[in-house]
Amino acid sequence: MSAESIANGKLALCVNPMSGRDVRRLAARATNMTHEAKRDIVARVAAGADAVGVTDIYIAREPFRIAEGALELMQLQANVHIIDIPLTNTAQDTAQAMQRFKAAGCHTVVSLGGDGTNRALVSADSDIDLVPISTGTNNVFPALMEPTLGGMVAGLNALGKTANMPEELRARAKVLHLQTPTQTDIGLIDVVLLRNDHVGNMLPFDADRLDSMLLTRAEPNSVGMSPIGGFIAPVYAEDDCGLWVQMGGQGQQVRAPLSPGHFRDVFVRQTQRTAFDETHTFYGPGVIALDGDRDHSLQAGEQASVTLRRDGPRILDVEGIMRWAVGAGMMASAANADP
Repeated sequence: MSAESIANGKLALCVNPMSGRDVRRLAARATNMTHEAKRDIVARVAAGADAVGVTDIYIAREPFRIAEGALELMQLQANVHIIDIPLTNTAQDTAQAMQRFKAAGCHTVVSLGGDGTNRALVSADSDIDLVPISTGTNNVFPALMEPTLGGMVAGLNALGKTANMPEELRARAKVLHLQTPTQTDIGLIDVVLLRNDHVGNMLPFDADRLDSMLLTRAEPNSVGMSPIGGFIAPVYAEDDCGLWVQMGGQGQQVRAPLSPGHFRDVFVRQTQRTAFDETHTFYGPGVIALDGDRDHSLQAGEQASVTLRRDGPRILDVEGIMRWAVGAGMMASAANADP
């Protein structure tokens, strides 16, 4: 995608109204993200984008009017566009919204959600520049940040003002590509095989059911599956590899936070760094979860393969880009001196 194709001043805000509100809060200690808190985040993102000159902001209509309610009373110079999508109250809504945003010419997106929200967004279109803001449960992919600054960076990018910045400030994300006997799917952080579980289960993972997984990021400063590998053999977003982890039986014992405030002992038999395009195989019976969502069942005798590639969205480094923008002289203009 050329710099000219994104320099149109259009920014999409993709809000998952249900992120941070699922049943896992009954079994762990995750924060309950209210609609009011999300409206505040949307308003701050919009204020930041508007301050740097974004011309158009696109949002999707949804039952709780989170983005609509946040923007309708703001005095913005940018034009606000509301798109309608057929609501299913599933991850398909996020995918549909992303497709409509892209059709409207939005190449820069700010997402409000967790790992699952961003997975749905990327499954619809990975050729975007993304600022993922954390409002979900187990958040490894999206970041905790000040939304005002996230909006400023997204706005500068949508206006094409970041075209000459170093590429590492807009690096592509790693993606896990899953092939089951019947379909394909993706994960942004982890693909996990669970034994004696079932599709659709929303409770935190039972440590005794963990069999094996492939991680894009094995980070000790995270929760979920990522720290299981991260406490032994860390792998970070910028590393050109993943981590294959086999669990159960005899091995190293790791006490890991599988959900916020929810610790369990996991026995790790083996870890192995995985190169791009290297394939690992899951053998049934079991359930495959992607970024925490148990979506695929494997019957006895069936198998699925997973491969790591760096072909995800370009992630905007908010802190790094703000520093770069200041160094490039973008954030201050010279005052007119009196003669």
